[in-house]
Amino acid sequence: MIKFLVLPISFLLASISWWKPVDSTAHLKNAVVCHPLADDMVNFANDPAFQALHPIPVAIQWDAKGSMISYPTNDGKTASAYLIKAKKSSTKWLFVYQEWWGLNDQIKQEADRLYADLGEKVNVMAIDMYDGKVTTDPKMAGQYMQGTDPARLETIVKGAYSYAGSKAQVANIGWCFGGSWSLRSALIGSKQNIGSVIYYGMPVKDVELLKTLNSDVLGLFATEQYISKEIIEQFAADMKAAGKSLDYKIFDAVHGFANPSNPKHDPAKTQEANAMALTYLKKKFGV
Repeated sequence: MIKFLVLPISFLLASISWWKPVDSTAHLKNAVVCHPLADDMVNFANDPAFQALHPIPVAIQWDAKGSMISYPTNDGKTASAYLIKAKKSSTKWLFVYQEWWGLNDQIKQEADRLYADLGEKVNVMAIDMYDGKVTTDPKMAGQYMQGTDPARLETIVKGAYSYAGSKAQVANIGWCFGGSWSLRSALIGSKQNIGSVIYYGMPVKDVELLKTLNSDVLGLFATEQYISKEIIEQFAADMKAAGKSLDYKIFDAVHGFANPSNPKHDPAKTQEANAMALTYLKKKFGV
């Protein structure tokens, strides 16, 4: 009798050893978990010449429309974001990604602007990728960006998708460091992603990853040596190889030209770039 029980018990133990708990973010793309989406911009974060492209931002004042919220992440921690909810219940979400300074007032103001421009019909969520750290010092900003953990950044983004809900349709937008993460967020969001706007951010260079994009991409770049014309043209070639669509423009302006708190801000170029972004986002959200 004992001999007949050995095989069933062994099979049962083997089955238990392979059992894993259900992942609450299983509806998201998991292919990048073992190889987090690192941002190549961190490689020159401490380069003085790159830091010189980021003058100390001008202080701004505005009446906030949203408020800070926190949400759980699957690493047992919490993340935070600045959220403006749509006037009526909506599954449309815009994720906004910060420059390398952190989630400062300028990015919150941009979130408010986008919320108004989208007719108050879209939930706008500016995600804190630095876990509360904010600076106006270019050297410190470089240290913050270089010190980020790609796995933690990915966890923050996945937590935001979970907060929005499995039925959420999400478009992404960001500048500089956040421009890079607009595209990375689109990849992480998988089928929930409906669009990505990159303002002078480093693109993903992995064609196989780009093949998994669920949307096209709008790129709004500057004339600079770091995210250079060659890099942008290679990105266009990579997107084509991946069977994805990229519409882009390289503005005759400096890195950070679209930031009103940047002393080198170019209002005319900003107006043009923002109009392109808004047209793109309105089409994605149908507003």
